[in-house]
Amino acid sequence: MKFLFDYLKGIAIGAGAILPGISSGVLCVIFGLYEKLIDSVLNIFKDFRTNFKFLFPIGLGGVTGILLFGKILKYLFNTYPMQTKFAFIGLIIGCIPILFKKANSKKGFRLHYILYLIVAFAIGTLSLLLEQFLESNIMYGANNSLVFLIIAGFFMSVGIVVPGVSSSVILMAFGIYYEYLDAISTLNFSILVPLAIGIILGGYIFLKIIKYLLENYFSETFYAIIGFVLGSVLILYPGFTFNITGFVSILCFASCFLVSLQFEKLE
Repeated sequence: MKFLFDYLKGIAIGAGAILPGISSGVLCVIFGLYEKLIDSVLNIFKDFRTNFKFLFPIGLGGVTGILLFGKILKYLFNTYPMQTKFAFIGLIIGCIPILFKKANSKKGFRLHYILYLIVAFAIGTLSLLLEQFLESNIMYGANNSLVFLIIAGFFMSVGIVVPGVSSSVILMAFGIYYEYLDAISTLNFSILVPLAIGIILGGYIFLKIIKYLLENYFSETFYAIIGFVLGSVLILYPGFTFNITGFVSILCFASCFLVSLQFEKLE
């Protein structure tokens, strides 16, 4: 059963890597996987069997989410934007109490921690607003050379590793977001392979940085993560209408909120 739950979480995380406004890092946090993923990836060869057993269903789900369910979620976002966004907001809001509990688990609450939350909230909000701007002003025909794609993948890894920083905004800044989506749908390895090389290189470096911050500034780092998560809620909010669509959206929110409250039990 745990394999299935981790596989389903991986699907959502993988889909989050290609959907505008969604951060894979945030999904890792709300699913209670973030810290363990960092340790398992960085220490994969220290206890290969245990780490592989943990990473395999999540990785398999991630690939599935990118190649298959990402298209379904993209369809839902385009066809039922309010209901889908309220569902994701429910998932995120439901995990906030768990995140605060985690953030205060080692040293308790300190008033200055709120500053980290506020700064991260502002950065997360601005980065997602930038994504919306870039999406409406995106340029096609970007440089698709090997070195350029590796560099783009390197910086894309920031959006995968850091909660609240969307990888799609980074690809939009490089001008290759839609080329990336086309490459996924057509399995264009001439684009996907160099991007993957950059992601692996960057991911390792940024995971090391996040691990250092969690080991030395645990509470401060987690309050910053909470700020990024809350910023994603603000951007996802699609407004509300008092009709059947609004009613279904509230049901989606409530259902996903209740589901996310159970994530802590599945860690």
